[in-house]
Amino acid sequence: MASHLHLLLLVALASLFSTAASTRTLLDDTATAPQVYTKVCDAARFAGLGLNMTEFRYCDASLPYADRVRDLIGRMTVEEKVGALGDWTDGAARLGLPVYKWWSEALHGLSTTGPTTKFDNLQTPHLHSGAAAVYNATVFANVINSAASFNETLWKSIGQAVSTEARAMYNMGKGGLTYWSPNINVVRDPRWGRALETPGEDPFVVGRYAVNFVRGMQDIPGHETTPAGGDPNTRPLKTSACCKHYAAYDLDDWHNHTRFDFDARVDERDMVETFQRPFEMCVRDGDVSSVMCSYNRVNGIPACADARLLSQTIRGDWGLHGYIVSDCDAVRVMTDNHTWLGYTGAESSAAAIKAGLDLDCGESWKNDTDGHPLMDFLTTYGMEAVNKGKLRESDIDNALTNQYTTLMRLGYFDDIAQYSSLGKKDICTDEHKSLALDGARQGIVLLKNDDNLLPLDAKKVGAVNVRGPHVQAPDKVMDGDYTGPPCRYVTPRQGVRKHVRFSRHANTTIYFGGINLNIEREGNDREDLLLPKNQTAEIIRVARASPNPIILVILSGGGIDVSFAQNNSKIGAILWAGYPGGEGGNAIADVIFGKHNPGGRLPLTWFKNKYIYQLPMTSMELRPVAKHGYPGRTYKFYDGPEVLYPFGYGLSYTKFLYEMGTNGTAVTLPVAGGGHCKQLSYKPSVSSAPACPAINVNGQACTETIGFNVSVVNDGDRGGSHPVIVFTKPPAEVDDAPIKQVVAFKSVFVPAGSTVNVSFELNVCKAFGIVEKTAYTVVPSGVSTVLVENVHSSVSFPVKISFSV
Repeated sequence: MASHLHLLLLVALASLFSTAASTRTLLDDTATAPQVYTKVCDAARFAGLGLNMTEFRYCDASLPYADRVRDLIGRMTVEEKVGALGDWTDGAARLGLPVYKWWSEALHGLSTTGPTTKFDNLQTPHLHSGAAAVYNATVFANVINSAASFNETLWKSIGQAVSTEARAMYNMGKGGLTYWSPNINVVRDPRWGRALETPGEDPFVVGRYAVNFVRGMQDIPGHETTPAGGDPNTRPLKTSACCKHYAAYDLDDWHNHTRFDFDARVDERDMVETFQRPFEMCVRDGDVSSVMCSYNRVNGIPACADARLLSQTIRGDWGLHGYIVSDCDAVRVMTDNHTWLGYTGAESSAAAIKAGLDLDCGESWKNDTDGHPLMDFLTTYGMEAVNKGKLRESDIDNALTNQYTTLMRLGYFDDIAQYSSLGKKDICTDEHKSLALDGARQGIVLLKNDDNLLPLDAKKVGAVNVRGPHVQAPDKVMDGDYTGPPCRYVTPRQGVRKHVRFSRHANTTIYFGGINLNIEREGNDREDLLLPKNQTAEIIRVARASPNPIILVILSGGGIDVSFAQNNSKIGAILWAGYPGGEGGNAIADVIFGKHNPGGRLPLTWFKNKYIYQLPMTSMELRPVAKHGYPGRTYKFYDGPEVLYPFGYGLSYTKFLYEMGTNGTAVTLPVAGGGHCKQLSYKPSVSSAPACPAINVNGQACTETIGFNVSVVNDGDRGGSHPVIVFTKPPAEVDDAPIKQVVAFKSVFVPAGSTVNVSFELNVCKAFGIVEKTAYTVVPSGVSTVLVENVHSSVSFPVKISFSV
């Protein structure tokens, strides 16, 4: 009887453990506080399950990861393997393998989106164990704000801070180790509802953001690279990042076209040049450990079932060291929405796994409309796919190998000692809150400042009148989407109140306007680029009634057509503050009252509203389409009159001027042995092409560089940070090439009246390469141009490129 009760207790404990998800929590004998295990291979945890850990080779830390993973998978039944294909895995209690929840989000701080990260509820403090309760985390400004800083150091620092708080939550049994961030889709169309989540419209800038944020999330000091001859699949990770959504995903819901049924018809040049480039940089340069495939089809094939996109490109060509996950329910969408090839659930599941998918994000942690638990698609139909001979068990083994190898690298099985002491004290630290404030300030862009209306002198002004719908902006306006509860929440009103008094009859008015997540968000594209009509009318009315020109502060992710304000002399200054996060109110006030000199520059073009009526969102072409009358997209290909503020636009409380010592340079690239020259598309006015028009970058050594210095002169009486953005322009005779393209950028602080020299070294193949219509990346012969420009200054020099065949 006693042994029978003991067995029942063990079964109960095993069951509890298998349903505890990412917390991996077992209640101790007192049942007053949970016991948290931060590693699977804990002898005491195994003993609690009635198992001897030494009998399981996958827990032998002396063995290579590959051997351990092989041992674990080899012990699993096919049913257990299928149960591991969803984001909320079943585990295998008989093997000591707990449930794991893969789905966590950390777009700009730890998010409550998904089932894994769990903050305690302030409304029920009696349910928590005192010091272990965590109610908040640092909420940084949204990604579009951070991108406006053009500051790679900031991007990496944010990733490091977020990953520290993530490991702290994990240690307390309140979070996971795998985070499905960042979103690195290029903003192709200004109506896209998810612009706030992304680093903007330039694929190179987006790629550099990805690399830095991922490195901040993943890199452990001393393990940033794999030693020569080592296995990159064993490089340890602090947390796992995920670059999403791959590929050509940038439409959510527009005129009855949704991301669940949209077929993105994309030519190969645009795929290479724009849609894939940030992902390639994320994998190659960031060594990201996960990529998420998107809902949409790409040229007829669902992205999550396209072997060319997944196995061939991500894993084969770029060398992903990690796993590929579907966007949530994307495999289900293949059957239910795309009705692709008439596939059943089993056929879609098999197609996705065979194409290279390793994990299915589903909604198994939620209930359907009838209250029934939902199931991950692959865990629902995986066994049917195997039993009907549509999927090999070895295909599942490959997927699990990629999964469990990633978890090995994260210390999920063995822990990572240097992070084991992280806890509540490491969340919402003064350092992190200071970083959130500084990041929000760096991302604010000054769009207009007539007669130097800003900054305001708080002592002279004394009192201000604050108006507008976002004066007391709720957290969803300041924090945006994919967020958790902030350490503290500072509204614009609270920020301004720290500097001056409020008086309704003051001579100075600050209007806080913009849009919110009812207008732009995931699942909702914008209908236009305008402010709500009643808001526009109110701004004009307030400006007319004010004795002095007013200050307009815009909160939004995407661009807003504020032509009415730009052209109105009674609106003296315009600030774009994006969605600036928990410290946003302080950041805005610091800029308004001169504590911080704004240096942000727009990471996407702000178009006039007329632009959107010239082409549909469903047109995927970046270049103009003459036969349809479509203009080009983004600053790289649009050269028309409907631009309100161009990419890279941003004013300061001082004036930054550029000087450059070089008048030009020339470089000769050898054509690698056995290589050949490539043809190039020239404008009709060009009568003859050179003997060697271009060379294919692939296959070349590409070691040639050019270096130059830019002197940044602060021609004013205020010091400030300034992002220096370097563009290149291809030879004028080349047809269908970008107007210009970003190839480098650095943010520097220049004291008042001082000059700072900024050095750049450009790899010729990377900086001057363009994607020809054949989808080859080539370096064209002829005279290209290096261009550095801002609102007040522009310098450039020619670079003559030739080849030795």
